[in-house]
Amino acid sequence: MKIKKCIYINDVDVEGNTIPNKPICVKTILEDDTELFVPLDPANTEYAEIMRQVDAGELTIAPADEE
Repeated sequence: MKIKKCIYINDVDVEGNTIPNKPICVKTILEDDTELFVPLDPANTEYAEIMRQVDAGELTIAPADEE
């Protein structure tokens, strides 16, 4: 998976307000500009690949406020 950029997406409350520091998924932008919203679930194959690349130093995940 060729990833251009990853950004955490924070949860929102029932009124639609963003809950700071509570990420629920990773917005992933691929090389072809396709956007994926990947849940923070180690059993998810896309999330596992993102974390493999992070652990290998090939990728970083930007904080939610840097979008």
